[in-house]
Amino acid sequence: MSFLEMLYFIIPSAILYATPLIFTAIGGVFSERSGVVNIGLEGLMIVGAFVGIFVNLEFASSLGAATVWVAMLAAVVIGAIFSLFHAVASISFRADQTVSGVAINLLGLAATVFLVKMIYDKGQTDMIDQPIRRFGIPYLEDIPFFGRLLFHDVYSTSILAFAVAFGAWFIIYKTPFGLRLRAVGEHPMAADTMGINVNKMRYIAVMISGALGGLGGAVYAQTITHDFSHATIAGQGFMAIAAMIFGKWHPIGALGAALFFGLAQTLSIAGNQIPLIENVPAVYLQILPYVLTILALAGFIGKANAPKASGQPYIKGKR
Repeated sequence: MSFLEMLYFIIPSAILYATPLIFTAIGGVFSERSGVVNIGLEGLMIVGAFVGIFVNLEFASSLGAATVWVAMLAAVVIGAIFSLFHAVASISFRADQTVSGVAINLLGLAATVFLVKMIYDKGQTDMIDQPIRRFGIPYLEDIPFFGRLLFHDVYSTSILAFAVAFGAWFIIYKTPFGLRLRAVGEHPMAADTMGINVNKMRYIAVMISGALGGLGGAVYAQTITHDFSHATIAGQGFMAIAAMIFGKWHPIGALGAALFFGLAQTLSIAGNQIPLIENVPAVYLQILPYVLTILALAGFIGKANAPKASGQPYIKGKR
């Protein structure tokens, strides 16, 4: 395999593995920018993956090529609804947001595995017949070097992920809604004084994180695993959290960090096919994404400052 062929293999694969992380990390940015820590992204991805595969299996015969989009839409809706558990506990009941997030992770896995057993009477679903497929972008794929690298075998969901990242940047930094969101996450009392409904903004932000987390799970299941079991989502939600922190709670930073983790996942899965690292013991490559996740979460990769009110319940009138 030449160096060019190696690039043609690694870059599209890295984008593929990064796509679910981009959606979920952007969701985390919205939540934490409002002041609500959401470590339940893993559980939200699990729920989204289950809903995506369930809808795909049950409605593929009638929906045809539209199945994957309907499945992703269903995952978005269910993910937003499921995130309400975290929103109610952490915003209305002022529960510890870390504990609530852990509960979301445990509940998401337990509920979906139980449903799989109840519906299909086994531990995992069948493989789907309508996965998200690659395609080439006309004209752009004919561009020398970059066409084969970026536009030859792409997924529509990858294009959507980039659009969501730049759209999130525009919403958070260029719109009145984004200004209110950041104000609530930095100085909720000052925002309240200016007439902003702090709890309402936080509910909206947590539901956006649930919707994007569910979408990330559905995309992962329909592009990479093609079925659902207890091991379908195994740490990707925590990688998304690490990407959010690594990206300094900024949508474009989270996009870049997700691509970095996508590259690490590619090396861990297909390292034995890549000439320069084919002799590296597989165990080191397999643990690479998780080691990088730990380093990012531990703050070893650059200094990152969270929104000032992140993790702090807001009590109206309390100084």
